[in-house]
Amino acid sequence: MNAAHLHLLTTHVPVLGTLFGWLLLAWGLLRRSNELKKTGFGVFVLAAVAAVPAYLSGSPAQELLKGISGVVPETIEQHEELAQVAFTGILILGAAALACLIWLRRGKPVPRWCALGALALGLLVAVVLGWAANLGGKVRHAEILRAPSAGYGR
Repeated sequence: MNAAHLHLLTTHVPVLGTLFGWLLLAWGLLRRSNELKKTGFGVFVLAAVAAVPAYLSGSPAQELLKGISGVVPETIEQHEELAQVAFTGILILGAAALACLIWLRRGKPVPRWCALGALALGLLVAVVLGWAANLGGKVRHAEILRAPSAGYGR
């Protein structure tokens, strides 16, 4: 497995995890269920953790694209710039969700404004992640056909 494989495998988790966490949190708010809210917040935290290897494998994967015909550098640059915004957003979302989980752990219900704020931020992050993923999908994936490198940075 090379950096391109790792990047392609790991990028799906934050995108789908954020969407799934958003749905759980929304359902928890509608049902007034602290358990569903807690699960939604937990999924947001896990999605943020999963975003780290996805983001960090991006630059090494980009290096593997050099010299492959049909790859447009501008597309990669757009993907990279939006991925930075998405990564920042999901880290903020993960931190906010963790704060909500700590609040819940104290036995107190999460204030509605806090859950609604996380819900709004989750939707925004999901949209930006989806947009970044769409741009990444426009990059050719022929790079995974190259021989695996000994290190991800090569």
